[in-house]
Amino acid sequence: MTSIQGEGRRTRVAILGCTGSIGTQALDVCRQHADKLQVVALSAHSRTSDLVRYAREFKVSYVGVTDESHTDDPVLQELPQGCELVSGPHAAVELARMDACDVVLVAIVGAAGLEASHAVLSGDRRLALANKESLVVGGDLLMPLAAPGQLLPVDSEHGAIFQCLTGEDPREAHCIWLTCSGGPFFGRTAKELECVTRHDALAHPTWNMGAKITIDSATLMNKGLERIEAMHLFGMGLDRINVLIQRESKIHSMVEFVDGSVIAHLGASDMRIPIQYAFTYPERWDTPAPRVDFRKLGKLSFDAPDMEAFRCLKLAEIAGELRGTMPCVLNAANEVAVDAFLHDRLGFNGIAAVVQTCMDAHDRCDVVSLEQLRDVDAWARERAERAICLMA
Repeated sequence: MTSIQGEGRRTRVAILGCTGSIGTQALDVCRQHADKLQVVALSAHSRTSDLVRYAREFKVSYVGVTDESHTDDPVLQELPQGCELVSGPHAAVELARMDACDVVLVAIVGAAGLEASHAVLSGDRRLALANKESLVVGGDLLMPLAAPGQLLPVDSEHGAIFQCLTGEDPREAHCIWLTCSGGPFFGRTAKELECVTRHDALAHPTWNMGAKITIDSATLMNKGLERIEAMHLFGMGLDRINVLIQRESKIHSMVEFVDGSVIAHLGASDMRIPIQYAFTYPERWDTPAPRVDFRKLGKLSFDAPDMEAFRCLKLAEIAGELRGTMPCVLNAANEVAVDAFLHDRLGFNGIAAVVQTCMDAHDRCDVVSLEQLRDVDAWARERAERAICLMA
């Protein structure tokens, strides 16, 4: 696929989830390349003051508010003249269907991003995917819709793998080395993890992310979800997608080929780099981030993850091997459990316990529709809440 930048005009960008960590970093990329990128649409869930501020700064034509309790916030009266407001639970999906943009960044957190991703791929717009749950839950539905070059992963790891495979024959790949920092609790035992607090868990060693993803990184569920995502993106079985602890977070992932050669993607721990590449592929523009001086890096260290202490990683492996609706249950139960942990209703190790309870209670089915996945998601959330109440 060639560059999506039209002849003589800027690439038109929609950012769904513009007030979160990925969304705000995407806006920074758009600021730095204002001569090439035009922000035309923005969505937020509830942070309407930030949404209005960004809408005025970038003079956007469309905004969406998905939280119905915030659709009448007075600040929305300050939207720029001519800006159209779309509100309600499906506002982000409506923006994703618009023909007024060339690339849609789906940076919505959680399973809510699935329908927006589906809407983008159902048209001829590029999907810059920063919502891993879209593929974890609905990869069987989304991947058949994606034309070559239409779906660009924004996760630093999947963006790295995508680049390592560019120009290569995927059939000659032996395995993927999916890297992670190990989170704030690297090296701790399951017993030692019993007493950690949400404040401990939110202290990620290298990446600046939102609260939910930061907790997922602490439990290693994030890496489990990314293995399932990589399985769909790159057509490779989980047994060939290996998790590797890389504490310095400078190697963002590697691909090992059948002849023993390994291609690694290295660079700064800055999400603006993969965000920008998803906007510009196949072109490369000036970096939005500080460069790494490898002469001063000192070392690169590697280790294996502990699936006994970090049970979420093992549960994600089980769900990924079973496929069908089981990853949907894994993801929904995890979202509920993480929220309970963040509100001091559940202990750290309780997150995995809740997820396992829901998976054990679920009868796996093949994925057939978005409606089916909505029903499974709702069932898993209700089952997770019951499990949390019983653990209290």
